[in-house]
Amino acid sequence: LLYMLTNETKNNILIFNKDGEVMGSCGNSFPGGHGLSIHNENGTEFLYITDTVLHKVFKTSLTGEIVFEMDYPREIALYKSEDEYKPTETVVTANGDIYVTDGYGHQFVIQYNAKGEYIRHWGGRGTGNENFDCVHGITLDMRKAGDPTLLITSRNENAFKRFTLDGKYLNTINVPGSFVCRPVVHGENIYAAVFRSGDNQNFGSGFITILNEDDEVVSSPGASAPVYQNEKLIPQRQVPSVFIHPHDVCVDQDENLYIPQWNSQRTYPIKLERTLSTNGL
Repeated sequence: LLYMLTNETKNNILIFNKDGEVMGSCGNSFPGGHGLSIHNENGTEFLYITDTVLHKVFKTSLTGEIVFEMDYPREIALYKSEDEYKPTETVVTANGDIYVTDGYGHQFVIQYNAKGEYIRHWGGRGTGNENFDCVHGITLDMRKAGDPTLLITSRNENAFKRFTLDGKYLNTINVPGSFVCRPVVHGENIYAAVFRSGDNQNFGSGFITILNEDDEVVSSPGASAPVYQNEKLIPQRQVPSVFIHPHDVCVDQDENLYIPQWNSQRTYPIKLERTLSTNGL
């Protein structure tokens, strides 16, 4: 089943099968529903929901019952009120630690334990390697055995930044022209929705981008082909107009893609079926 979060409190969560049929719905309490993650905890799956209007993160059951909620991080002195905290995404690691990106607030990544107790934070708004400009999404990258890292979006910088699990900066993956949302790791690849391309005010210009195990863009459905010159990616743009505002990517076991969109004329998610070109990409 596919779970999609919306900010419509009549049905915050819509549940689809892979053929696009609505199988159910739940949730009426998230007017700013933004980011949705699923975590398997000892055989039981839970949802983690970020709400930019309520300024909170919620852990819920698959049917929407709230298990606990996490308020704004009073432990960080910069936050004077909940209005300054607008969390956009979460990821949960194997030991239960919860990482939250404050993408529309003060641009911190905040780490909590499984009970929602504060551990540390890093980042913040700025232009340095350790800083972010719209820290929109986060994921756990476990492609290198024994060396898990965090891939974190800096959307307005057209980049993903890699950190250790305790917040030490490692490197930056630049994707020029691409205002990327959350990175999604599946198999050897990184998948991401590109919210807009070229310029952040370029309405309706999104596409999807796919990076290989070397963090190089190898395919971009709905965009100009990826071209590297002197080991640098040439800025990409939407070609043709397939998507409006892609906001996330879900990859199934057959490597088909499911794309929910933001502010896109109430369209259903788009499904892209995996095909192989002559060169295998």
